[in-house]
Amino acid sequence: MRNDRDTVRGTLRGSSGPALDVLVVGAGPVGLTAAAELRRHGTAVRIVDRLPARLPYAKAVGVQPRTLELWDRMGCVRAALEAAVPLRGQLAYVDGVEQPRLELTLPGDVPYRFAALPQYETERILEEFLARFGTRIERDTELVGFEQDEDGVTARLVRAADGAAAGGGPPVEEEVRCRYLVGCDGAHSAVRKGLGLAFEGGSFPEEFMLGDVEVDWDLPPGYAVRSTRRGAAGRPDEVLVGIPLPGRRRYRMSMTVPPELSASRRAELATAGGTERMTDAVADEVTHGLDSGDGAPSLSDIQTVLDRLSPRRVTASALRWSSVFRISHRLVDRYGAGRVFVAGDAAHIHPPTGAQGMNTGIQDACNLAWKLSLAAAGSAAPGLLASYDAERRPVGAEVVGRTVRHSKEGVQADPEAPATLLLREAQLLVGYRNSPIVAAAEPGPDADRDQGADRGADRGPGPGPGGDGAGPRPGDRAPDCTGLTEPLASYPLRLYDLLRDRGHVLLLYGGDGPDWADEVAELAERAAELSGGAVRACAVVPGDATADEGFGVPAVPVYRDARGEFARQYAVRTPTAFLVRPDGYLGARLRPSATASLEAYLTGIFRV
Repeated sequence: MRNDRDTVRGTLRGSSGPALDVLVVGAGPVGLTAAAELRRHGTAVRIVDRLPARLPYAKAVGVQPRTLELWDRMGCVRAALEAAVPLRGQLAYVDGVEQPRLELTLPGDVPYRFAALPQYETERILEEFLARFGTRIERDTELVGFEQDEDGVTARLVRAADGAAAGGGPPVEEEVRCRYLVGCDGAHSAVRKGLGLAFEGGSFPEEFMLGDVEVDWDLPPGYAVRSTRRGAAGRPDEVLVGIPLPGRRRYRMSMTVPPELSASRRAELATAGGTERMTDAVADEVTHGLDSGDGAPSLSDIQTVLDRLSPRRVTASALRWSSVFRISHRLVDRYGAGRVFVAGDAAHIHPPTGAQGMNTGIQDACNLAWKLSLAAAGSAAPGLLASYDAERRPVGAEVVGRTVRHSKEGVQADPEAPATLLLREAQLLVGYRNSPIVAAAEPGPDADRDQGADRGADRGPGPGPGGDGAGPRPGDRAPDCTGLTEPLASYPLRLYDLLRDRGHVLLLYGGDGPDWADEVAELAERAAELSGGAVRACAVVPGDATADEGFGVPAVPVYRDARGEFARQYAVRTPTAFLVRPDGYLGARLRPSATASLEAYLTGIFRV
């Protein structure tokens, strides 16, 4: 099914140039997020996947709070909340002895908690959300090559003929011309290989097996289970990890694989016997992911490990699927070249510790999509697309390094304070303070109180104009808050309600009266002018403002900070303007009177 491209902004730009804005390769969670965000911003998209159908495997399971925040901004979080189950913490055992319980407790101002959701359900939710925009996955379609030039990308696709499964005709070849190509096609990415990107790193020697089963133990629900046995040297020799899934006593179990099920061992035997068939992982030397060969673990294989490692006597049943998998840690040298980009596992792979992979890839997609949308429309400032690599590759490097370290030494060996580490695992500390497209923090009245103006990957809160040294700085995540009111609603609103399903939003905090209203109107008008109407403005007034309920600014909705939560979260006491990007990060924090600073920031994002 093709998109109705005539209904999409920017597809009728004359006879020259590609008719398609972006081709997304790979329809996993990352590719679907990229396609949905692009379509949400009005960009013409096709998304292809070489598989004939969605795989019924609970591969990536953990959904981080930051991912739920992004889905809230997109408008699809409700479906995820209804399908997922809470992940409350972890029960740990060493040699059968219970260790201190880990509770996944976040500050009360974080709107979402940790969740467990099978990957096939994540893909279903995102696929259904994408279909609202009239875009559907083109399955059984593989990218076999591409070339790019100054004006676009020419991609070569091969699609299975209709009825091919029943002995139909030969594959159908198609040449697609597009402005940009995005590879979300996994660890063995054809897009990455076509770009010739380096993918340096290594592999872990251990192999593991996964199994989706039901168990009859009496452990508390909602908790992951980690049980290890130490060998003669005192180091963990075997490990069992169970992650709760939706359903009664259902878990995705992972454990060390026995020799007879080893994929590498089978490959050795096949090579020794002259057999040419190898798994994809062996063939391209990236040993990461599920084994595509034969020899999936049986229920009896899983039960044998449970008998040795389970902290309770337990019987496994109802095996839905199982596989052997390997783990590598690699990172590309660039997240793109020219008009072609990579995201998710195509750019970074690492151990599954902490459920960071899929969630990091989804953040890749959200970061790239709004920039590509502007570029496809001819509205992006020079250098905007280059900021994708500048912002996301340092995040990928940190995630790869941290997950490798945790896999080898254990999370408990991390030197960070537990509360900070939990926020980092939740991906709430990801930020872009050093980004070339983020405005420099303007000095506030209490700027001298800042003890770390550049926290690097820490991305903790800092001072700003009108602040007290504790508010978010440009490049930080825009935090949520509650208690916002407006005359027509009898219930309080969240800040994320104001941001939902919008792009760039200019938040203006201040007092009341005609002078402030004039200032807000002038700034909102200038922001809209410089962005071609892409920036929407909202005003927030203190709860004790003296203005009556009829007070407002023409074309700018006004909300009252009735509980003072916005002022506390954003550390503001005097009029302050915040520019919130489509991916939920602050691009600028400045005084409303600083029109020149706003103009400097916006001209770095939008082509004027």
